[in-house]
Amino acid sequence: MSIPILDNKFWFPPVDSANDDGLLAMGGGLENDRLLLAYRQGIFPWYEGNIPLWWSPDPRFVLYPDQLHVSKSMKKIIEGNQFKFTINRNFPSVMKACKHIQRKDAAGTWINDALIDAFIELHNSGFAHSAEAWLDDELVGGLYGIRMGNIFFGESMFSKVSNASKYAFIKYVQLLQLQNIQLIDCQVYSDHLQSLGATFISRRNFLKILEDQIPAIKDA
Repeated sequence: MSIPILDNKFWFPPVDSANDDGLLAMGGGLENDRLLLAYRQGIFPWYEGNIPLWWSPDPRFVLYPDQLHVSKSMKKIIEGNQFKFTINRNFPSVMKACKHIQRKDAAGTWINDALIDAFIELHNSGFAHSAEAWLDDELVGGLYGIRMGNIFFGESMFSKVSNASKYAFIKYVQLLQLQNIQLIDCQVYSDHLQSLGATFISRRNFLKILEDQIPAIKDA
């Protein structure tokens, strides 16, 4: 199966033409309008070398905010205010930490300087957001993603101290629920997110939720 190569026009092939791994297309740029179009259609970019690859896996791993699972140990950490929680205090540092953090599965290598620059621009435009966990004024955990309508598309998270990323994630999901966010896109499976309540849904159902919960891009 040949993978379509994108050009300077903002377009994507139908998501049901993605291969079994969810790879849909390659190439193109990371302009704001292209990225917003991609996410609204259930597509996200990961880099391989210097080439952006565009993905739309089936099934999709998601978290419904009201199904967030908080363990007894995490409840104690949250109630004890072990960390300080903030929103959008230092978006660039969160992205850079996600890029450089060491992971057992070596994930995170898709985050390069081009992607960081593109997401900082989305952040400055009000679409990309970060949540942070601080310990003694040091950034020790956090996550970032894109918010459109009533959907939050989670991208990556990091932790330099045990439970810091979980703390930031839980606090942020609880806040998003108060703000009427209906779904958090986790993209692909991880044990970590499953332990927090994430589950699989079909791509078809995922796209229907996006259609219902995200207004036209110009109004998102």
